[in-house]
Amino acid sequence: MTLLPRARRRLRRPRTLLAVGVLALAVFGAGCIPDPPPPAPGEVCDPPATSTATAVSVMGRCPRVSVEQMAMWFEKKTSSPYRASAPLRDLIAIFFEEGNAEGVRGDIAFIQGIVESGWFNFPGRVPPTANNFSGFGATDGTAEYGVFPDARTGVRAQIQHLRAYADPTATACTVPPLHNPCVDPRFGFVSPKGKAPTWNQFGNGNWATSTTYATSILNLYSDLLAKYGLPLS
Repeated sequence: MTLLPRARRRLRRPRTLLAVGVLALAVFGAGCIPDPPPPAPGEVCDPPATSTATAVSVMGRCPRVSVEQMAMWFEKKTSSPYRASAPLRDLIAIFFEEGNAEGVRGDIAFIQGIVESGWFNFPGRVPPTANNFSGFGATDGTAEYGVFPDARTGVRAQIQHLRAYADPTATACTVPPLHNPCVDPRFGFVSPKGKAPTWNQFGNGNWATSTTYATSILNLYSDLLAKYGLPLS
């Protein structure tokens, strides 16, 4: 008689495992890429905030491709030597993780890094040792550029700066409203906050002076999505 309660407890364990398995399938089916890790517990994996056929939002969680898909596309698109301080797949994962943390689309931020760094070959003023993937501080008419201690810090600064451009609630480079400690040395230069919520608005003085800056990023992003049968959004 004393063994019966224990036996009943053993029978409950498979039900617990089954419930966990069903929950995992439900999360996977929601559309979040399983790598890198999803947003922190309690957060939802949001779709892009304002994307339409013609406007592509800066804000939004969940990359539309996986780390491996991004890496395979990258490797087929360029023959330039890759010179970033972190291995390619590690760097992509960092972009996705940091983007998820701040609610910024990390897959497009990585594309921005491609444009800024010449496919991470760094042929211009900024060397790969600077861990500067976004042209921080490399303003026209100067020889200066931003330097970060490692790849994650450089990506985090880029993501935080993108949030400053796109999110009017990102009023200060502090926690909160940011998820991670502030590493963006130019956060305060963006005024007003949230002035460019879509990638289409970049260039012409927003992040860069080039009139084709937004087009160069969105054309590459469209090419990436097309490789995997996905529409631009």
